[in-house]
Amino acid sequence: MRAQLAILPGDGIGPEVINQAIKVITAIGETFSHQFIIKNGLVGAVAIDETGDPFPQETEALCRQSDAILFGAIGHPKYDLDPKAKVRPEQGLLRMRQQLGLFANIRPVKSYSALSHMSPLKEDRVAGVDFEVYRELTGGIYFGKPRGRSEDGQTAFDTCVYNREEILRLTELAFNAAKRRRGKVTLVDKANVLATSRLWREVVTEYAEQFPEIELDLMYVDNAAMKLIQQPGHFDVVLTENMFGDILTDEASVITGSLGLLPSASVGKENALYEPIHGSYPEVAGMNKANPLAAILSAALMLENSFGLSEESKAIQDAVIKTIEEGCLTEDLKSEKPNTTDQVGDRISELIKINTLAESKQ
Repeated sequence: MRAQLAILPGDGIGPEVINQAIKVITAIGETFSHQFIIKNGLVGAVAIDETGDPFPQETEALCRQSDAILFGAIGHPKYDLDPKAKVRPEQGLLRMRQQLGLFANIRPVKSYSALSHMSPLKEDRVAGVDFEVYRELTGGIYFGKPRGRSEDGQTAFDTCVYNREEILRLTELAFNAAKRRRGKVTLVDKANVLATSRLWREVVTEYAEQFPEIELDLMYVDNAAMKLIQQPGHFDVVLTENMFGDILTDEASVITGSLGLLPSASVGKENALYEPIHGSYPEVAGMNKANPLAAILSAALMLENSFGLSEESKAIQDAVIKTIEEGCLTEDLKSEKPNTTDQVGDRISELIKINTLAESKQ
């Protein structure tokens, strides 16, 4: 197979962790005889510094011309700490989602037995946790209009808007995922209070009637927030709107014990972007300390979702699990004698080649 990848390292630790993902993709290409053409683009603070735009037209064109996008992180203190900054790195991420039509955010949450002690939850609660969150990404209160302040500045307002089509297209993806998984969808809303949530519940319930084999669980967002801590194993596929999904996925990220373990995908009808969920973490940028596992697992997600390369994706995931079990880990997961970012990436790349060679001889 031959594919072009748009690589957007971004800011902070983004370039470091994306470099490890590229190592792993290269190892997959060599081992499975695929050709991945790597082309880099600017986004975020580095793009502002060079072009004045956090998502330049050249980067958008590169993304549209590519078969998939691998993205690092966005954000820099010089913009975060400047309340008067008119252009911010994060604006590039929001524009990228909108202009590329990336309406669905998919976040797998999976616990690893060798790291269960790292979770703030009791080990018996996180054992075997494996679910996916399907979050609507381009609608809701983050994008609704009108929004703003009153003339006297004493009142502020935001508008939450959803239409049937926006809900339905995400619902279809979530139910397709449930068919591949354990056959359960949990719709998270606030239908007892919000009109938009009542529309969500109406559309999803109607759609679910076509699939009696899929269990549909209806849950208010406050209950879901508690359930994620009390019984995270309850969930299989979680379906929800933009703001609820934003909050719940950040809550769910602590289940595994580190933000550095969780990949994500943002997909649309024509484009798909894959990224670790962590931020730019400028405090350790350039120090070879960042955890690259989420970026590497995002590459595995890309191979599966965008190219249908299930065996290759599994090879990465198996190598990640083996690396964790061996204790080849960065300082967020291993306080004594931690490994560097490069060492973790090198070991996973090595294991892909070793494991694949061993399987071919069986």
